[in-house]
Amino acid sequence: MVEDGGEEEAEGDSGEMPAATAAPPLQRCNGFLPGKEAEDGGRAGGGERAEAEAMLSAAGGRVETRLSRRRLAVLAVFSSYSLVNAFQWIQYSILSNVFAVFYGVSFTQIDWLSMVYMVAYVPLILPATWLLDTRGLRLTALLGAGLNGLGAWLKCGSLAPGRYPLTLAAQAVCAVAQVFILGLPSRVASVWFGPTEVSTACAVAVLGNQLGTAIGFLLPPVLVPNTPNDIDLMAHNISIMFYGTAIVSTLLFFLTGVVFEEKPKYPPSHSQAVLQTVPPEDYSYKQSIINLFRNVPFVLLLISYGIMTGAFYSVSTLLNQMIVTHYEGEEVNAGRIGLTLVVAGMVGSIICGLWLDYTKTYKQTTLIVYILSFIGMVVFTFTLDLGYLTVVFVTGGVLGFFMTGYLPLGFEFAVEITYPESEGTSSGLLNASAQIFGIVFTLVQGKLTTDYSPRAGNLFLCAWIFVGIILTALIKSDLRRHNVNSGIVNLDVKAVSADSSTMIVLPYLSAWLLLA
Repeated sequence: MVEDGGEEEAEGDSGEMPAATAAPPLQRCNGFLPGKEAEDGGRAGGGERAEAEAMLSAAGGRVETRLSRRRLAVLAVFSSYSLVNAFQWIQYSILSNVFAVFYGVSFTQIDWLSMVYMVAYVPLILPATWLLDTRGLRLTALLGAGLNGLGAWLKCGSLAPGRYPLTLAAQAVCAVAQVFILGLPSRVASVWFGPTEVSTACAVAVLGNQLGTAIGFLLPPVLVPNTPNDIDLMAHNISIMFYGTAIVSTLLFFLTGVVFEEKPKYPPSHSQAVLQTVPPEDYSYKQSIINLFRNVPFVLLLISYGIMTGAFYSVSTLLNQMIVTHYEGEEVNAGRIGLTLVVAGMVGSIICGLWLDYTKTYKQTTLIVYILSFIGMVVFTFTLDLGYLTVVFVTGGVLGFFMTGYLPLGFEFAVEITYPESEGTSSGLLNASAQIFGIVFTLVQGKLTTDYSPRAGNLFLCAWIFVGIILTALIKSDLRRHNVNSGIVNLDVKAVSADSSTMIVLPYLSAWLLLA
């Protein structure tokens, strides 16, 4: 493990600040804090400067902003166990016809092995985000990795026909693990990474989940071929998949315990430094939730994110049924098309993350990607039944590039417009919205696909994605975190409820401005 003494300093900005905070003096940029008049051409007078210096001296010692080398290990381990959790989500639905025969149940019951992830998330997200905000990142990470391993081992006990209830219970445990995983990418990125790499780090954290879905599309059809006339062989093949997943999950749980720490010794950015000036006892989770729902841009993003991600969940869950309807016996290619969709999305996620770190054009990028996802969905819908699998591979890849690439954009945009609220809370609410829309979309699209055709179900999704475009266009872009990191301070919403929190955060910001 890397000691903090060997950490690298953040690029460019490595200034001094009050104890437990880590930001160099912020630059005054054409303005001042609310209620504070600019004097002497933007400079504070001698008395004000002396007052600011006294405030900073009272804070104690001074430390520097630095980037911890451990951050890369934290990101790698988190992405890995998130990968395994996503793999366990999709491993049933991509083999829906195989598991329906093995357990002797209907396709709808197999679909519930995927939808249980969505159902479990909605009621548990508020307790999970409360735990993250009050008990910290390390405990939340250990719970996610531990429950993921427990669910994987329980599946090993369901390797016999007639044990569908046990495999459903095991999948429910994995679904609970997901609650402690999906909301962490933006939190891990913000706590451990600097302002010039935070969006890329969030994209990589989301990438792990996407890669797990991709492997879940590719590997299960290879490991478990459809052998309806030999149930014993089918059980043996399924056991290889289940035991392999359990062993990997257990290893990652122990790695999580070794690698994860609550936070680095030094804050990686100015915005994190400001948040660390607030004592934990002044934080109000209830007020944070209220603040988020009073934030109109966030509410619009909450709905639009839910629509887009819910549509992706629905397409992923029903992809096997859609492909097999038009291309009978092509289960393996259905998995490969799913792989193409997700891998293209992984590339899209990284490109979007790098682009955001470089340009900070959050709304513009989000809106463009949303529009292109809509176009991709329309093209996929009307080319699915042409009879050419090559065309489906191409259109699925285009759809995945934009639809899956949108996921980290939503996380990072939410953190920007809701700062200084908790990243875990905003991300958790976004994921809850996605799960709700995912459940509804999967049920409705599945019904339309079964009763009419895959085209009817896909057109249903197209209509909703168009609504999402309109909502995204209405979002006001107020990049609060970026403004703090850039020295453009204009905070009118606090991360904590008590008035005392305002008295804590604003004076330090004022002091940095006066000493600039």
